[in-house]
Amino acid sequence: MELENSLATKVIGLAIKVHKELGPGLLESAYQECLFYELKKSGLFVEKEKPLPIFYNGIELECGYRLDLFVGNRIILEIKSVKELKDIYLAQLLTYLKLSECKLGLLINFNTLLLKDGVKRVINEY
Repeated sequence: MELENSLATKVIGLAIKVHKELGPGLLESAYQECLFYELKKSGLFVEKEKPLPIFYNGIELECGYRLDLFVGNRIILEIKSVKELKDIYLAQLLTYLKLSECKLGLLINFNTLLLKDGVKRVINEY
């Protein structure tokens, strides 16, 4: 979990940089693109809109799940730009963590005055 924590610290720092530049109120896609750019520029391995299949009875099924950003093959980022984070967003990220067998996810809501108030660390305990 040490590597995940180190990556998360870098990701949050870059997300704050994006938020300071853009401010709140834009579409999720704008924040996603800018954060993707900053993560790549910093030298981190990052995938955007990565497909997440489900394995059922030994068969891989593509069900349309997509990870907003997947950093270092270890951390899932779920990007939001909403008035408030709802339980369904947390459930969505927990599902992604379970399906991918990742340990850590970050739910980041860019529609806040201070980004630190919009970041939620989610740990997969399965």
